[in-house]
Amino acid sequence: MGRYILKRILTLIPVLLGVTLLVFLILSLAPGDPAKTILGEMATPEAIEQLREEMGLNDPILVQYGRYMGNLIRGDFGISYKTKVGVVEEIGARFPTTMKVAFSAIIIAIVLAIPLGIVAAVKQNTLVDGLSMFIALLGVSIPIFWFSMLLIQLFSVKLGWFPVQGTGTWKHYVLPGLALGFQSMASIARITRSSMLEVIRQDYITTARAKGLPQGRVIRHHALPNALIPTITVTGLQIGSLLAGAVMTETVFGLPGIGRYMVQSIEGRDTPAIMGCIIVFTVVFTLVNLIVDLLYGLVDPRIRAQYKK
Repeated sequence: MGRYILKRILTLIPVLLGVTLLVFLILSLAPGDPAKTILGEMATPEAIEQLREEMGLNDPILVQYGRYMGNLIRGDFGISYKTKVGVVEEIGARFPTTMKVAFSAIIIAIVLAIPLGIVAAVKQNTLVDGLSMFIALLGVSIPIFWFSMLLIQLFSVKLGWFPVQGTGTWKHYVLPGLALGFQSMASIARITRSSMLEVIRQDYITTARAKGLPQGRVIRHHALPNALIPTITVTGLQIGSLLAGAVMTETVFGLPGIGRYMVQSIEGRDTPAIMGCIIVFTVVFTLVNLIVDLLYGLVDPRIRAQYKK
């Protein structure tokens, strides 16, 4: 198990190299001048050129990338062009907020999706099945930003149950978590239904029912564990969607998270801040995939045996 985890962590190195190089090249080739953004529209060409020279922006792109990676290896993400504060400090202050939103979203998604998918599979081709899949279809179809505004209008403006913006209490994360988790819930529910339908048609399920076992026990102890593998996979992949969706959710709800920070950094061509956010998202997504792989072993003993090899 230890060797497997170490190998997966080592694979993070080429992934980071590829992602950072691609993003760095895109930012370098994108229109706009960071030096001009920092100094403002009224800056003279001489002042802009001097700042570009000081920041090393006149060097070849690969030289700039090599210098950035050298600093990154030492744990230096650079200084934000906009705030003049270290990117590590900026991200560190915002990381907890993003994780709270993403954690509340995935909890809401799992709590709603798995029962919805199981009921839809057990009650296949009934009104319950149709209603469940209609809800899932809505989740896939509704844009996050529009659904966020609907939630604000209903639960904040009309009912006054939850605050519109800010942080501080658990109530501040309910609406962002619901807005972000609703779309993930739809995807997880659909794959859970499909997986359950495949499993409950297997011979061993028929045998369990023939022995007179209660329907609930057949589903919980025999069908569900074997149907969870695809569900776990999709749930892990949804973490990436949640991080991407956090950009819009944090902007709508005014949350000081990494997603909103990245939007502001992109608007200001703040390359060190953008790179720092991308690296954090990449690391989190890779580690989540590792956790998903380890969860496979908890669900399926056959996979757990392969980890020991």
